[in-house]
Amino acid sequence: MIENSEIRKIYSELQKQLFYLIPEKWDRIYLYASVEEKIKGIETGELFFYYFPKGILKKNPVNVYEVPNKFNLNEDEYIKLVENLYKEIKKLRDVLKKENERLWHSVTIRVEGLKFEIEYNYEQLDSTKYSDTDKHIIWKYINLKLPEEAFSRNERKIIRKYVNERIYFSPDIETYTESIYKNPVRKIVDYNREKRQLEYVPESEMKVIEEKAKNKFEEQHYTYKIRGKRKLRSLYKEEKNIKPKTYIEQIEEQRNSVKSQILKHM
Repeated sequence: MIENSEIRKIYSELQKQLFYLIPEKWDRIYLYASVEEKIKGIETGELFFYYFPKGILKKNPVNVYEVPNKFNLNEDEYIKLVENLYKEIKKLRDVLKKENERLWHSVTIRVEGLKFEIEYNYEQLDSTKYSDTDKHIIWKYINLKLPEEAFSRNERKIIRKYVNERIYFSPDIETYTESIYKNPVRKIVDYNREKRQLEYVPESEMKVIEEKAKNKFEEQHYTYKIRGKRKLRSLYKEEKNIKPKTYIEQIEEQRNSVKSQILKHM
């Protein structure tokens, strides 16, 4: 794995973009992204990340799909930021491709304390016997360090099967670690500061919340609504609701205007 100035610049950009996407104080961040090349060089994949809010009380890890709804964000703008983050990760892979380096198929990014760690996984995504859902469950168990009882009975079976298999093989991965981006990062998303503080709730309940938020989030994907149009629409609505002034009101308004002009020049 090469570690040149271009790649380190991408690492720095990834850190900044991740921090942009979190509108509150956080303790730890965990991200997963995959890139798979299909026919005619088309790249597909997925990206999701979780962060743990900073606080004394134990709290749930917040899923990227929950953020717009939880903080009353503009979903279209937030989607663009997520897409920019994914483009930066694909750029990291493109640099390696140009250098004829071995290509990874998925990455895991961990930001803990003052440490930024990126783990490259070279396992072929379509060769594994685990489904995307299974891999998500395993990834959450390993990285978010949730207790086993936080998962359903079927999910525990998947986790135990994977843990038992790891005794006989080592995953094909490489890891790079550096200090996190030290310059202050300005939040570029607006959010409702009067948010409701959530205490820790069971993982099973969180799955329902995540699924609803994810569906809503995906419905908005690639749908870029222009905020200006919304403003124009609301202005038009306001004008439509304004009642026309009577003749007497118009005369009174003119009289007040003339009076104010006289007082101004006295």
